[in-house]
Amino acid sequence: MTSNPLRPTIVLIAALCLAACSPSPSATPGTTSPPSISSPDPLASPEATDSVPKAALVNGEGIALQAFESELARFEADQLAIGTDLATLEDYELQVLQAMIDQRLLAQGAQAAGYAFDELEVMEKLAGLALQIGGQDVLEDWMESNFYTLESLLEALEEEMLAAKMVELIVSDVPASLEQVHASHILVADPETAEYLHQRISFGDDFATLAVEYSTDTSTGLSGGDLGWFPRGTLTMPEVEEIAFTLQPGEVSEIIESALGFHIVKCIERGDHPLSPEALQRQHEQAVIDWLNEQHEIVAIEILITP
Repeated sequence: MTSNPLRPTIVLIAALCLAACSPSPSATPGTTSPPSISSPDPLASPEATDSVPKAALVNGEGIALQAFESELARFEADQLAIGTDLATLEDYELQVLQAMIDQRLLAQGAQAAGYAFDELEVMEKLAGLALQIGGQDVLEDWMESNFYTLESLLEALEEEMLAAKMVELIVSDVPASLEQVHASHILVADPETAEYLHQRISFGDDFATLAVEYSTDTSTGLSGGDLGWFPRGTLTMPEVEEIAFTLQPGEVSEIIESALGFHIVKCIERGDHPLSPEALQRQHEQAVIDWLNEQHEIVAIEILITP
C-alpha cells in the first residue's frame, strides 16, 4: 500500500501546523482572529443527511460511519506496513475517531470565520496529490488501495484544506518573540558534589569550566552547560525552568533537586527574544491544542459508536 498523505491521526496537529506555514490555495477570508464555532454550514457530503449512519456528531454535523471505518482501515494498514503489532496500541480506534473530530472542529472553525474553497481549488489540490503519489495514471489504483472513492477523497481534501486554513488563522496570533531566559546548568548525581561545586562558584570559579568538568548532562556539559534561550513551558526539566525564570542575569541558583539529579543554574541573559524554529513550532502546536480544548468545552460532540 502506498503511504497516504491524508491522515487525520495522532500527528494531525503537527502536520496541520506545518501545512499552515506552507503555500496553499487561496480561500475567501472572513474574520482575522480565531473564532469559536457557532453553527457552521455542513461540508457538502452525504454524511450531512440523517439517513447516513454516523460515528460521531460534531456541532450537529455528522462524521459518517463509513468515513471512520475507512480512516481506521488506512491507519491499521499504515501501522502494519511498518511492523506495528496493533494489539500493542491502546485505544487506537478512539484516537483515530478523536483526530477526525478535531479535524472537523478545525474545518468548522474555518467555515465560521468565513473561509471556503471552490471546486476548482479542491481539484487543484487533487492534482497536486496525484503528482505526489506518482501521477494521474496511478490515482485510481491509489484510491482503491487507500479505501477512497473519488467523492470521499474530494471531501477529505476539502476538509483538510479548511482545517489547515484554521490552523493558519490560530497560529497567526502566536508571537515570534517571547520572554525567554538564556541559562546554563550543571547536573550531578549527588548533593555532596553539588554543594562542593556551588561553593567553588561562590568563590569565583568559572561556571562554564566547572560544567565541562563535572556536569553529567551529556547534551550540554561540553558547551559549558549552555541550555540556550528558552520560553516558559519548554524545558524537559520543569524544576530548572521554574528557577531559571526567577534569576537575573549573572545570578546563580541554589541547588535544585529533580528526577535527574542535582542542578545548579546560572542566568546568562533574559528578556524578549526571537523563538527558535523548534520553539516556535511547539508554540504553534500548543496554540492549536488550546483552541481545540476550548472547542471541546463549548461545542456539542457526541460519539455514537463504541470503537
